[in-house]
Amino acid sequence: MNTHLRRAAVALAAVSMAAGLGACGKAKEAGGGDTKKEGKGSLTIGLLLPENQTARYERFDKPLIEKKIKELAGTDTVVLYENAKQDASVQQQQVDTMITKKVDALIVDSVDAKSIASSVKKANDKGIPVVAYDRLAEGPVKAYTSVDNERVGKIQGESLLKELGDNASKGQIVMMNGSVTDPNAKMYKDGAHSVLDGKVKIGKEYDTKEWKPENANENMKGAISSLGKDNIVGVYSANDGMAGGIITALKSAGFDKLPPVTGQDAELSAVQRILSDEQFMSVYKPYKPEADAAAEMAVALAKGKALDGIAKSTVDSGTQKKIPSIIVTPFALTKADIGKYVGQEGFFNRDEICTEKYKAQCDAAGIK
Repeated sequence: MNTHLRRAAVALAAVSMAAGLGACGKAKEAGGGDTKKEGKGSLTIGLLLPENQTARYERFDKPLIEKKIKELAGTDTVVLYENAKQDASVQQQQVDTMITKKVDALIVDSVDAKSIASSVKKANDKGIPVVAYDRLAEGPVKAYTSVDNERVGKIQGESLLKELGDNASKGQIVMMNGSVTDPNAKMYKDGAHSVLDGKVKIGKEYDTKEWKPENANENMKGAISSLGKDNIVGVYSANDGMAGGIITALKSAGFDKLPPVTGQDAELSAVQRILSDEQFMSVYKPYKPEADAAAEMAVALAKGKALDGIAKSTVDSGTQKKIPSIIVTPFALTKADIGKYVGQEGFFNRDEICTEKYKAQCDAAGIK
């Protein structure tokens, strides 16, 4: 072959290759080459949780979500995890990182439901669907799962009233609500007020900054100083971490008998306090169905699938209407209830609860 013919053959081959690459590119743009959308390739799912002071996130939520994602999408699926440690600005940076890493979907339990909205929009603009987990983030979220939060507050209020009995009219209660940056806190508070208002006098009420036990402790000290310990017949605490700080303040004040204190999350330390008659009750929120729902919605969205067959209800946020949602039912947890949950997935086993310090209480409660 002479030089001119050889050059013509090379040029023709280059043109054919370019045309083939262009056709492949167009096929991928049309969706034919996106193996992730077809469920044939591994997915990368981002998981952002808000804090690590509440033991549930690291102990239950994270491993349960990771496990379910891999069950649904394959063991080669990558779950990228970050914890914001109660810092909203850190969580916003974490969203940016997830966008840079081009995750296929993002599960976010927001530190601040309002401030995260701009980050949710950034992800959405890059084609990354966001599932709001446990707290309803604002912005263009594609799905939401949580417990029935107003029901949580009602359970706490109803349990407290029942325990108070005739004492409800003989003194005042202190209400220790959660952080104003958490939309769930308002729902807990509204639920509790719907039960407590008119049935018992609320002597002092606080919105506790960042849900921190030390802040609840300081608030409780102030309430005791203001109301007098003899006038406090009960304490509504929105969660278990704060209940721990409240009970420390009550003990320091020298209460002969601790008034009933509520809680939420069924944390290990709270379960042990309930067995020891220090904390009256908590609210057990089954973590597995909530975690499973988040994983199922995230995987479906990552594959470009609709949620019609998964989410049977919708909710509205401050910025978004008709968000597909799955809402889980919570349950009261008193000493009498602990035994039936021990060893279940999403709860503690006997060895974790019944350490040497609590062996006698476990035996008395019939925990096996």
